[in-house]
Amino acid sequence: METFTGLQVAQFARLLKVVRERGGNGTLLGRPWSLPLAERVLIVAVYYRTNLTMRQLGPLFGVSSSTVCRVIQKLGPLLALEPVARPADAADRLWIVDGTLVPVRDRQVGASSRNYRFSANVQVIVDADTRLVIAAARPVPGTTADAHAWRASGLAQHCQGVTVLGDGAYLNCGMVVPHRKRPHRPLLAGEEADNAAHRKVRARVEHVIGRMKNYKILRDCRQRGKGLHHAVQAVAHMHNLALAS
Repeated sequence: METFTGLQVAQFARLLKVVRERGGNGTLLGRPWSLPLAERVLIVAVYYRTNLTMRQLGPLFGVSSSTVCRVIQKLGPLLALEPVARPADAADRLWIVDGTLVPVRDRQVGASSRNYRFSANVQVIVDADTRLVIAAARPVPGTTADAHAWRASGLAQHCQGVTVLGDGAYLNCGMVVPHRKRPHRPLLAGEEADNAAHRKVRARVEHVIGRMKNYKILRDCRQRGKGLHHAVQAVAHMHNLALAS
């Protein structure tokens, strides 16, 4: 279980419960699925973790590749991360924001970016203390600057009253950003110390994004349309389940 999904049995059971409560079994009318709900959720989790093709997943579960496709299209959105409400102790919380590039095949979602591949920019908010993912934005073309992607994401409404850290790309976005060196004017000693402390804390979001990219779907996404957004939300949810237990 853990090798193919990144989740222990108890964590997978919690994920299965969430999908069932969100209507994963449907109305139970019409032609039944050839697999029970637990195996269908397992197919989606394995797909996101390993990024195997649907033709490869089909024989593993004894179904056709078209059935695998239908399962992923049906249950993928149900694995999404729950929206996080503003915490009661918002003034004492510290969140970190960063963007990451996800290689995609859909050229309507991605764009040729600085890594010389068609990529999408995904903004991620992480809690600095718990390393849990708070929210993830819808992907935008990889050529979009982080500041513009943040303003267009609508995630700022989740951060009301919370101190948010960002790197130098988020200037004038209402975040705590490092001091910038002006032309012919070195940083003061106190500003250098502030920047060092800022880098040390902000590194946590890089670690979280690195853990999320253990799910191979975020290294080469073959999904079209909203498929990448559903994958990011599901990966964030599974990351939180694996980390919180």
